[in-house]
Amino acid sequence: MPTTFSGFPPATLKFLRQLAKNNNKAWFTKNKPKYESDVLQPALAFVETMEKPVHAFSGHFEAIPKRVGGSLMRVYRDTRFSKDKTPYKTNIGIQFRHEDGKDVHAPGLYVHIEPKGCFLGAGMWHPDSKPLQAIRERIAEDPKGWKRVRDAKAFTSRFELQGDSLKRPPRGFDAEHPMIDDLKRKDFIAVTEFDAKLIETPEFAKTVTASFKAAKGFMKYLCEAVDVAF
Repeated sequence: MPTTFSGFPPATLKFLRQLAKNNNKAWFTKNKPKYESDVLQPALAFVETMEKPVHAFSGHFEAIPKRVGGSLMRVYRDTRFSKDKTPYKTNIGIQFRHEDGKDVHAPGLYVHIEPKGCFLGAGMWHPDSKPLQAIRERIAEDPKGWKRVRDAKAFTSRFELQGDSLKRPPRGFDAEHPMIDDLKRKDFIAVTEFDAKLIETPEFAKTVTASFKAAKGFMKYLCEAVDVAF
């Protein structure tokens, strides 16, 4: 069982750096006990600590501290369709998903821990065509409502909208619409970066909680647009 979370140990980032230099099955198998103690267990403790804050954020989002099938994403890479055949992820990925979400394309909150770059994410990455259309239609119909959410001071002080966009206006939308740049978005994802050393402090969970709270209006907007409870 996970222990009480007071921050990741320094060994966590050290292990991830070593894995990046030795991304092969033989090394990982030999060092799997270190993965268990330095990465897996503290990550599960963090997820467990986030259960109440995530539920307070919205009763429809979940923090599940399970080794498999929970909030902690697998260390094993899917290399079937990738030119990169290295077998392991060199980051810790944690997703607090909506209860109706079955994959990473649903509204969600995300924590990315990697020595070369850590960040938090909120929103929808590569949503399918139907929910993407629903978000665009809501923005087109209520541009003032979207601007209130997008430009809210608490949100913009921490997060920046990122992701891919179309080069041309999406079919069926006015190229002169005042929100055309947002209507071109293929991702509705907000990102905020943080220093990797923050994970080693007891303040990490509080900082994550405060950041996600700042994205609450944005997440509520997306959930309502795709017709899921918030």
